Amino acid sequence: MGQFFAEYGLFLLKVLTVVAAIVVVIAVAASAGRKAHLEGLEIENLNKKYKSLADSLRNAISSKSERKIAAKERKKEAKAEAKAPSEKPRTFVVDFKGDLKATAVASLREEVTAILDVAGDDDEVIVRLENHGGVVHEHGLAASQLARIRDREIPLIVCVDKVAASGGYLMACVASKVYAAPFAILGSIGVLAQLPNFNRMLDSHGVDFEQITAGKHKRTVTMFGKNTDEDRAKLKEELEDVHALFKDAVGRYRPGLDLDKVATGEHWYGTRALEYGLADEIRTSDELLKERSDERDLYQVTYKIKQPLQKRVMANIDSLLEKAEANSWRQRFESRLPR
Repeated sequence: MGQFFAEYGLFLLKVLTVVAAIVVVIAVAASAGRKAHLEGLEIENLNKKYKSLADSLRNAISSKSERKIAAKERKKEAKAEAKAPSEKPRTFVVDFKGDLKATAVASLREEVTAILDVAGDDDEVIVRLENHGGVVHEHGLAASQLARIRDREIPLIVCVDKVAASGGYLMACVASKVYAAPFAILGSIGVLAQLPNFNRMLDSHGVDFEQITAGKHKRTVTMFGKNTDEDRAKLKEELEDVHALFKDAVGRYRPGLDLDKVATGEHWYGTRALEYGLADEIRTSDELLKERSDERDLYQVTYKIKQPLQKRVMANIDSLLEKAEANSWRQRFESRLPR
């Protein structure tokens, strides 16, 4: 009888596992369907958004008569705006949230193209940037998209509320002006390569690793083969070359920086970054945009890309890796905060 219950319990566990898996798949598919959107450009008038937020609060704390007066004023303003289009200069706002592969560059390139087609002499672009850095060539492409704005001599402002480090700072430095929150993280102008090596473990289990290349330096440091001092020296040489290119890019857009002092791979918080010239002013993006809304028309520009289910699933896996990377950053920074 005991064996029967044991087998029955195992069978029940298998059934529950299968059912749970089916439920998860259905939930993911349903979620994907709900979140699916058409690919294209979305524009939001931030002036109207700010007014709407203020009106909501005002209505909640005002008397009935005050609400009626305010509603009449809004109607008058709406009619006036309809008759005479705004002649204020425009600010185009773009959000860029980076990951290791800078996947948001696919949207950024479309957003920049659209802006460049309509921007006038008095217009400007503000990029709210949050980027820990990652793969060199991907972030280099992202920086190149921002350089298109600078090359057209359109004022480009980057706001760093949280972090613009490594490849993130490669993007930020392109700006005409960099604003940073007091505790935003900037810098990390350096290059890193790291990987585990399983050669001794494979060797202890009698596993040979074969690698055949054409070209002396087609492959240097490897995860499975035995690495030599020559391999390490070559990789170090390549990293130094990338670092030199990184410094050249930063120096081009921020010529006043003391690169010997700031291009050490270190990072600094906003107020320190200001002292070293990595930022131009301490201010959050919220402060800047609210101030701009009084004198300019603000439009947030977002290019939505529709991704197939397979890519969204893979993106979720990548997201887990990103969170692990961000966690390591957070732990490093929090360990330096005073207790």
